[in-house]
Amino acid sequence: MRIFSSRKKRSWYDAFALLWIVIIGMQWVFYTEPIWFQQTTTLVAVTLISVAICEMILPFRTSIRMFLKFILIGFILYYVLSFYGIFIPNGTLPENLIAFVASLNPYVWFAICTWVMMECIIRLITDARKVLMFLGLNIVALGILDSFTPAVLWKEVAWTAFAGMAWLVCLHLRSFQIKYPLGWKRLRRNPFKIVANVIIIFSLIIVVGVNMPIIPPILTDPYTAWVKNRGDSTQANFSANGENGSFTNSESGYSREDNQLGGGFNYDYSPVMTIYTSERSYWRGETRDEYSGTGWQDPSYSRRSFDDADLGSKLHNDGAAARGNTKQVTQSVTMLNDKVYPVLFGAYAINEVVSVDGESEASTLLWKSEQAELHWDGSRDTPFPRTYTIQSEVPLIPVDTIKAKTYEELYGTDKMNSDYLQIPNRFPKRVTELAKEITATSEYPYEKVSLLQNYLTTNFSYTNNPDLSLKQSNDFVDGFLFEIKEGYCDYFSTSLVMMARSLDIPARWVKGYAPGQADFAEDAAFSQYNGEMSSMSYVVTNADAHSWAEVYFGEEYGWIPVEATPGFNMPLLTSTEDADPEETPEEEDEVQPEETKEPITDEKDAAFTVSPIIGWSAVSILILWAGYIIWRNRYNLHFYVLRLRIGKPLTPDQKVVVETERWIRTVRRKGLRREQHETLRESVTRWQQEVPGVAAELSELLRQFEMARYSPDHVQVNAWQEVQDIAGQMKKRLKSARV
Repeated sequence: MRIFSSRKKRSWYDAFALLWIVIIGMQWVFYTEPIWFQQTTTLVAVTLISVAICEMILPFRTSIRMFLKFILIGFILYYVLSFYGIFIPNGTLPENLIAFVASLNPYVWFAICTWVMMECIIRLITDARKVLMFLGLNIVALGILDSFTPAVLWKEVAWTAFAGMAWLVCLHLRSFQIKYPLGWKRLRRNPFKIVANVIIIFSLIIVVGVNMPIIPPILTDPYTAWVKNRGDSTQANFSANGENGSFTNSESGYSREDNQLGGGFNYDYSPVMTIYTSERSYWRGETRDEYSGTGWQDPSYSRRSFDDADLGSKLHNDGAAARGNTKQVTQSVTMLNDKVYPVLFGAYAINEVVSVDGESEASTLLWKSEQAELHWDGSRDTPFPRTYTIQSEVPLIPVDTIKAKTYEELYGTDKMNSDYLQIPNRFPKRVTELAKEITATSEYPYEKVSLLQNYLTTNFSYTNNPDLSLKQSNDFVDGFLFEIKEGYCDYFSTSLVMMARSLDIPARWVKGYAPGQADFAEDAAFSQYNGEMSSMSYVVTNADAHSWAEVYFGEEYGWIPVEATPGFNMPLLTSTEDADPEETPEEEDEVQPEETKEPITDEKDAAFTVSPIIGWSAVSILILWAGYIIWRNRYNLHFYVLRLRIGKPLTPDQKVVVETERWIRTVRRKGLRREQHETLRESVTRWQQEVPGVAAELSELLRQFEMARYSPDHVQVNAWQEVQDIAGQMKKRLKSARV
């Protein structure tokens, strides 16, 4: 059946088939939107829709229709390219024509390819088998892209399946119309039945699909199995925008490359280390101070100043709060994997290495005093330590005092390294303006940082897979604050650092691990071994990889960690100026990171949800449909209830008597009452005189009743339905009759 081959008369099927083709095609446009330039996406979408409209409304033969479409494609190219400023008409007609032709490449090829594909689909997909094949190829292709790229395409798959099913329904009805024209004419008299049944079927599919339980996959796809067998993490490149470069979507863990922040990640809950300590803390790794606009650059070789870190010797720390109170915290770390890290992790700030792998001497440790980083010299043929013990001097932060310090009091005489105030030359001005607007109510640096922190935690949401299609800016911070408005720790911490710097407050970016989960099974043995009943053990996994900010508040207070990510709470130790450092300060309540609440199954599954409007509409349709079915079968339900009462099915005679009682109640409501001493025949005779307009119906109803009650012959099986029909006609006449 070649519906599109006939040009004599357009049918309803042609219009609907073109609609479903456009819907399926638009799903591919939505997929390519984050990858292509905006003008390319617009050009393809407009071409797709325009070709479909032309195919529907132009009543010409194929050659003329093709020529008109060619002219239309030229107008579309002219409009789109001029709208986006790629082609600017400015000159004479020949000059504009030459400039327009020069600007066509490569956009003209996108338009032509879209046109050719539409023409092929219109003329080749002509029966149910081909529709199923076309639909299957699209779903399989979208499924492969969803599995092997960071793009989440379940919404596109759902719309493709919807359009395909609707196309098959239309094709089935079209076949019925051609094969059974008389039956089709009868269906056209009451199209509501067809439409209602189709809507009910689709609503049922939506409701069942939305409420299906989410279960982990039974089989692992070959690519993931191969990557995990190699011990690597699954990665896929994703270009957020043709102008903004590419981002990497990978599994969570301690990052090695920080210059291209962004993208998304999947949670990896494999263990990294176990830490035994008396204080819950963030386990600090490395810091970064040079922001490139897309991330944080590694320090150049000339800026890498290392000292030897001898075991048992105090480590000089330029960033510690030397004039303030601190608390000594011992940490015993046991690594749980075979990976080699550039640093040894510990609470801020490490001041002594007690032992490495149980030895009191080690020649592979390097100390970076200004950043307080304990590096591992990977150039030597020495394996990364399996266990190590370190001590940290954790500062006790005098919040009440520091928040009242002015800028001059904190930085007036301090020769701060300008690296911690570095801002790129093309740093967006609106980020600085936003920071000034947020902190306009305070003049104190500490309070300004608190206002920035509160703004980020309350106005932006946490997600491990942000919608990068919203990003248009070339700057990572600017795109997050004004376009994406959602993300994970790298987005929040980088934004806090750069907004603080825009206010001339020194800050730097830190990466490491969140505290992890307490391992209560090991606590008793460890506490007994160390003689510290307050010691705890924490299991840290790759899912705890985290980044945060450190803000400098002068020589007296040094670097103070600041948490800006929603769902995380920095376990800071606070005190007053005269606090006793030996006393255990009050520790702030810790809120568990939101990331531990995320499902361990495929993170992409949570990304697709059906709109509440669609879901509730489907539920409402099913409720109305169920009510209609009950109303339509109300008489059968009534007979079924009577059957339960008497213990056996009703005979045709009994059903007629039941229906007679029903129409008697109907006429009573209309004012025709039956006296107690009257038989039904006497009442009907009187009613016929009072309302002559329904005399014929009353006579027939009386005949049916007397036959069912008194005649030796049984009434027909469907006699009760005849009584219903006659009673219905009588009810209509009684509405206009005067009783």
